[in-house]
Amino acid sequence: MRAVAGWTAAALLGGAALAGCSSDGSPSPAVSSALDGAKSAVASAASSATAAVGSAAASLGASAQAAASSALASVKGGLDAKDDVVLGKTTTGSDGKLSVPLTVTNHGSQAGKYTIQVNFDDASGNLLDAVVVSVPEVAAGASAQATAESNRSLEGGVTPVVANALRY
Repeated sequence: MRAVAGWTAAALLGGAALAGCSSDGSPSPAVSSALDGAKSAVASAASSATAAVGSAAASLGASAQAAASSALASVKGGLDAKDDVVLGKTTTGSDGKLSVPLTVTNHGSQAGKYTIQVNFDDASGNLLDAVVVSVPEVAAGASAQATAESNRSLEGGVTPVVANALRY
């Protein structure tokens, strides 16, 4: 899309150059009109490209959300355990993926396994990515460590959030 807009703008600018200037050095009305058209085409293409990127990011977030929901749905007899999970400080790897340490404390009266969904949201609260972390059996009253890592490179003000946590 951007390439087409670029070529369109180049063609319009080239046509404007061929139309020439008036004798006083100012662009002729035809040149001014062509330049305005080129600016409009470039602005429109940039707006379309930005919308397409936003739509693609939303699609990736929705796909990750669907996969996470499916993984949680496979857990039978799980109890809500969001209060058992504390997120640590987020770090960014050399590949651009975000990692966040999880501390899971079993507040229940018996040992349990955990399945935890961590969402990665942008500053506006829009879902960018979602991952599911499985934590093997944690004794009653004990704690365990795990790490949630985004599926892809994420930039900007991204906040990890415990969306769901099940103990079973």
